Amino acid sequence: MGDMNTKDLLIGTFIGGIVGASAALLLAPKSGRELRSDISEGAATAKDKTYEVTNTAYEKGSEFANTAFDKTQNMARSVSEQSNQMVDRIKDAAGQIREDVSDAQKSAEELANDLSDEVESSKENIKDSVKQEAANLKEETGNR
Repeated sequence: MGDMNTKDLLIGTFIGGIVGASAALLLAPKSGRELRSDISEGAATAKDKTYEVTNTAYEKGSEFANTAFDKTQNMARSVSEQSNQMVDRIKDAAGQIREDVSDAQKSAEELANDLSDEVESSKENIKDSVKQEAANLKEETGNR
């Protein structure tokens, strides 16, 4: 008996109630017509209660389904909006990176041109300086 749970107790009580009610109806000192009428009324009442419970369950199920659908739609919309925002951010970042690379490339080309001009200028200066030194050296050796 220690293993009996609440569910078993309720089922047993329900079945016992049905059996007891049936026995009371069948054993009651009523005529057949009255008994059939009572049984018919009990069946109609049970049918009405079942119909009410079924409708209530259907309505609740529909409400839950609609709520779940609405929440799913809202979540899908939110995820879509966030995805679009993320894609836009990535596109903006990629455009900025392209601009930065282009700017760096232009700067490198300008630096290379400046260095080339500097080397060219230095080459001329060195060439002139070497000629001058050669001339000075020639004069010194010719004067001796």
